This record gives sequence, structure tokens and C-alpha cells, in this order.
Amino acid sequence: MTKKLMGLCIIFCLAVTFSFNCAGDDAPSKNDNDSAASDSTSAAEEEDQEQEELTPVETTVAATGDISSYILLSSNLETEEMTDVFSRVQGLIEKISVEEGDYVKKGQLLIRLEPDELALREARARVDYEQEKNLYERKQAMFDKQLLSKEEFETAGFGVEAKNILWQEARLNLEHTQITAPISGYIGERLRRPGDRIQPSDKLFTIVNNQEMIAVVHVPEKEVGVVRKGQKAFVTSQHLSGSEFPGWIKRVSPVVDPQSGTFKVTIGIRNQENRLRPGMFVNAHIITDVHQNTVLIPKTAVIYENENIHVFVVRDGKAAKVILQPGYQDYEKIESLDGIAAGEKIIVVGQAGLKDQAGVNIVAERENPAATAQLSN
Repeated sequence: MTKKLMGLCIIFCLAVTFSFNCAGDDAPSKNDNDSAASDSTSAAEEEDQEQEELTPVETTVAATGDISSYILLSSNLETEEMTDVFSRVQGLIEKISVEEGDYVKKGQLLIRLEPDELALREARARVDYEQEKNLYERKQAMFDKQLLSKEEFETAGFGVEAKNILWQEARLNLEHTQITAPISGYIGERLRRPGDRIQPSDKLFTIVNNQEMIAVVHVPEKEVGVVRKGQKAFVTSQHLSGSEFPGWIKRVSPVVDPQSGTFKVTIGIRNQENRLRPGMFVNAHIITDVHQNTVLIPKTAVIYENENIHVFVVRDGKAAKVILQPGYQDYEKIESLDGIAAGEKIIVVGQAGLKDQAGVNIVAERENPAATAQLSN
């Protein structure tokens, strides 16, 4: 009985073990699940990595245009036409008709002086002249009848002329109580007030004509063969950024200062919009040469590396590092002599730290200022 029971137990254990092994063969193992999940994660990470390797950049198009070489000098603006206003007679100011900043035309009334005293002098001088004239006419009648000597008659004639001159002088002084503008321009300074007594030596106003300005610069003598009258130039101001005011060489001094080694050049500037003011500090550019229809690159795209400068050009979706062969340049742009074609996309933002042949993603395109300038011309 006992042996029979033990045999049944052994048979049951073997059956259970066989059933468990069969079930294990059909179910996936834990290692298999982990391996599949790892493969899926790796593929996603590789895809994300490929996306992260595209550097976001901003570009502009290499444009063609004109660029100049120039001599750069500094100066303070002056007006070509400026004058101080004085009175020709003394007197009390009765009325001031203009203020600082007003525009006046030549001959316009500025100040009126009290005329009473000078009007009386003019009337007295006129009466004296009339009396002398009547006396002369009586003496002429006497001279015609040979009742007066020739000497006395000539003296009477000189007396009439003298009284006439005194009368004309009194009339002129009376007219000078109306002080007018000697030139057209703006009132730059007013120095007197109503009620002031003024003398002929007292300055009353300063009038400036801003329509034509000048910048006097002193050019090194090595440029003596380069600068000539009529040559193009322009000026810029830090306070009027982005604006260039065209001008020309108006005068060139033939004398070189032996102490400074420079010669004086006067640049004329037409101030049509009246934005320039006398005394403003400007940078004067004397144009010595012009390259036309050349490839122009914005200076914001240039990277300086030791002695070389380079830019990144987008080619086939990648940033190609190109050594820049520079030509003429100004504040905004630089000429490319070789290696870059017009119309190529130049990276202007995001190029710092960028490697050659790195993938890029263009997120924005900017307008090339050289192309804008060309269109405006």
C-alpha cells in the first residue's frame, strides 16, 4: 500500500514538471522584451540626434552692387554763408520781429529802432537843404545879371551840395532804424531785447544759411595726387546713423603745411532736408575709386580667424566655410573678389562656432543692405 502511494506521487510530480516546461516554451522571455524595447529606443534617439545636428541659422543673398574706396577724415560742419547783424545807428530797440530758429529772407525786417530823434534830424537837414537851395537860386539870378562874382556863385553851389549830402545822410540814418536781414537763412542767435540801447558795434543776430554746408578737412600730403576739385565725397554722422549726405570737393589748397604735412580740402554738402547743423561732428569720405557690379557681402557675416577672414555659404543644405578674398569695404558691406557667386546664401546669424560642412536649418532670410542700396539708386 505504501509503495503504491509513493509511485502515484512520483507520477504526479513528473506530469506537473512536463506541463510547466511546455508553457515556458510558448511565452516570450523577459530578456526578449527588454531587447525589443532597447532597439526601439535606439532608433528614436538616432532620429532625434539627426534633427539636433541641423544648426538653425539666418541667411542673406550675396548681392551685386557698387562699392568705393575712400579717404576717411573727421571734421566739424560749417555753413558756407553766415553773417552777424549789426546796427548802423545807435538807438533804442522798439520791436524785435524774429526769434531764434526762424527762417528769414534777405531784406526782411528784424528790428525796428525808435525813429523819433532821427526823424527830427532828417527833417531839419531837409529844411537846411531847401533854404540853401533857394539862396543858390537867388544868387544864380544875380550872377546872370552880372551882379555877383563867379567865385561867390560857385561857393553857393558848393553850399547846396553840402546841405544835400547832410540831408541824404540824415535820410539814410532814419532808414537804418529798420534793421533788415542781409542774407536769407535761419536766425542762429539773438543777442538783444526790446528796450535795449544799442551802438553800431553791438552784434544783434547771427544768421546762417544751412542750404549748403562745408566740411574743412586736412588731407595727408601723400594723397596730393589723388584729391582734385569736383571729386565726389559724402559725410556721415553718428547721430544720423544710416544716412549718407553726398558732397563734392569744392576747394583744394595748393599749399602743404610743413608742420602737419597736410593740405586743406573743403568739401561742399547740399543740406536739402535741413538735417545737418553747423558745428556737427561728421566723418568725411573722399571717394578715390569705385568698383561697379561686384559681389558684396554684409559685414555681419564675416568671421575673423587669426590672419584670415571667412564666411559660411549654404551649399546642399550644409555650411561651407569659404575664405574671403576682400576688396573694398565700408561700414556695412565688404567686396568679395573670388570664391563667392552672386545669389548664394550667406549665413549672417548662427555662424559663430559653426563647423565646415555642418548641417544647417535656415529659419529666416534677411535682406542684403547692398541690394537695397542698389535698388534705391
